[in-house]
Amino acid sequence: MQHRELGLKLAALALGMFFFGFALVPLYDVFCTLTGLGGKTTATAAAAVAEDVDETRVVRVEFVASVASTAPWEFRPAQSSMHVHPGEIVEAVYLARNLTDANRLGQAVPSVTPGLAAQHFKKIECFCFTPQQFAARETRELGVRFFIDPELPEHLDTVTLAYTLYEARP
Repeated sequence: MQHRELGLKLAALALGMFFFGFALVPLYDVFCTLTGLGGKTTATAAAAVAEDVDETRVVRVEFVASVASTAPWEFRPAQSSMHVHPGEIVEAVYLARNLTDANRLGQAVPSVTPGLAAQHFKKIECFCFTPQQFAARETRELGVRFFIDPELPEHLDTVTLAYTLYEARP
């Protein structure tokens, strides 16, 4: 009788761990969005409007691009970095190219580092908000308009905006 009871408890524990594994990714996404940890920017950033520009301060914004290992893309920033004043609305461009002879759908996933800066990095318009449709062998400029919140802590003088481009399924 004890063995059967122990077996049922172990089976219930294994089932609980299995379902927790599925729930972990959405829970982590919500946690990162709320706290700004993990480089996730807040969803309200798209509707935000820049505050007064702080011309006494300059923040270096670095741009990085990568491609998922199986994605058929060439993807890079048009410039490696820029200097911006907190509160100033600026635009950066990434270049993407479909390397195949077929139409492809791509989705870019952003990340901001250091993690503390993510909550102060406000994207107004971004190619990452929606999947991007590419024709065969098409090359395109993809823009992102953003500003750095003047509330960015003083000790942060460099922020990195990174995107990973994945092939999306329709």
